[in-house]
Amino acid sequence: MAIDLGEKRTGLAMGDRETGLVSALEVIECAIDADAGKMLLERLARAIENHLGDSAGTLVMGLPLNMDGSEGAQAKKARTFGELLAARTSRAVVYHDERLTSVEADWSMARTGMTRGQKKEKRDALAAAAILRDYFGSLRGESAGSDGGVSDSPDVGEDS
Repeated sequence: MAIDLGEKRTGLAMGDRETGLVSALEVIECAIDADAGKMLLERLARAIENHLGDSAGTLVMGLPLNMDGSEGAQAKKARTFGELLAARTSRAVVYHDERLTSVEADWSMARTGMTRGQKKEKRDALAAAAILRDYFGSLRGESAGSDGGVSDSPDVGEDS
């Protein structure tokens, strides 16, 4: 399962590493700073349980790197939240470069006829799907267009 952590909205996607198929799931509307992140943490934990249940699955957290590949404040926030989520769900969390995934999501919706509001509702889940697709590609040794983008990557089960 991939997570595109945002200030106000967090997108979720699931996929299968073997087939490479990825699907956008949902967007959780909850500010990361609300209640020191506890509310978002609980809502994410529930969503993960609902979608993954007892099956194995790694959580792939989008890592918002700067365009030069360095980590800034947002990347540190994602890592901190990822550590909390790993502790809360007892699942491995890996971090993957999410640069330009929102642009990719916008591009994929550009000529769909959706209203601005409809696009806003789907954007973060589509960005999470792009993160997961790119992550699966990096596991197969395909170039992600950057430095590969995977850090702290353990062995990954079939479903993520």
